[in-house]
Amino acid sequence: MTGRRVGLVVLVVVLAGCGGLLPGSDPGIPSAPGTAGSLPAETTQVSVTAVVDGDTVRIEYRNGTRDTVRLVGVDTPEVRGDNDPAEFEGVPDTAAGADCLHSAGTNASNFAKDRLLGRSVGIATDPNLDRRGFYDRLLAYVVVDDRLFNYQLVATGRARVYDSEFSRGDSFSAAETSAREARRGLWRCVDPRAADWQTATATASGLALVERHEDATGNDNENLNDEYLVFANRGEEAVSLDGWTVTDATGKSYTFRNYTLGPGERVTLYTGSGSDNATARYWGASGAVWNNGGDTVTVRTSGGDVALQRAY
Repeated sequence: MTGRRVGLVVLVVVLAGCGGLLPGSDPGIPSAPGTAGSLPAETTQVSVTAVVDGDTVRIEYRNGTRDTVRLVGVDTPEVRGDNDPAEFEGVPDTAAGADCLHSAGTNASNFAKDRLLGRSVGIATDPNLDRRGFYDRLLAYVVVDDRLFNYQLVATGRARVYDSEFSRGDSFSAAETSAREARRGLWRCVDPRAADWQTATATASGLALVERHEDATGNDNENLNDEYLVFANRGEEAVSLDGWTVTDATGKSYTFRNYTLGPGERVTLYTGSGSDNATARYWGASGAVWNNGGDTVTVRTSGGDVALQRAY
C-alpha cells in the first residue's frame, strides 16, 4: 500500500527546563485524520540521555536541566514489569502470551536505544492532552531523522496505540491495524509458538545480524529508510568494519567506511540516505534493496572473505 503524507500546521511549542512548556504557550493545532505521522512544524531540541524502555526516555535541555518524556499515543510491552496480554488485541491471555510480550518489549527498548540514545532529537506536545501525565512525565512526540518516532513504533509493530484523546489517534490506529494484520513486531505474539525472538548467533568475528526490516511501510521504493538491517557485535573485541561490504542476492553492494563496532554495540544500515552517525549508516540506494519475498544478506571482510551470510 502507498502511505499518504499530508502537511500539518502546528503552532510553536516552547519548552523550558524541568517545568516543561512555558505557561500559556500554545502546543499546536490537531493534525488532520489519516496523516501518516506528519511532523510538527516546530520542535524543541533536546538530548536523549537514557532509554527507560520503548516508550519512555530521559532528556536534557540545552540549559542543562533534565526531564522524563512519556511518548504520546503509544504503549510498548513492559520489560521490567508484568504484561497483560488482554491489552494487546489477539494475544492469548496465557503465560506464553505474556512471555512473548516481554521479548517484544525488549525488542522495542533496543529499537529506541539504537535510534535515540545519545542523540539530539526534537520534542513537541499534543494540543489535546495535558502536558504532563499521571507520574508527572512530559507527554510528547519525538522527532528524529525527520521522522515521528512515536508513529514509527506503532507502524513497525513495536507498540500498540495507547487509548487517549491525542490528536493523531486516527493515523496511529490505522498504522496499528496494518501492523497487526501483517503480524509485525509484537503482533507475532498472537501465536506465541511461532514468534521467534531469539537473537542471531554471532559469527567468528562477533558480528551478528539481529534484525531486518525488508518490507517498508507503503511503497518500498518511496520509503527507503524503513528498509534496514541491524547488526550487533556479540564478541568481546571491537570489530573494524572499514572496507567490509554488505550485498544482496543480486549483487547490490554497500561498503562500510571508517567505522568500528565496539563490543555490545549495534548499527542500523538503512537503504536510503541520511547522515551517518555512531549507530546508523546509510546505503544511499536509489531504490529498495531487500526482496520482501526472500533474499540473502552477505557480509564480506575487506579481504573478500565471507564474515556472515543469512538467507530468509
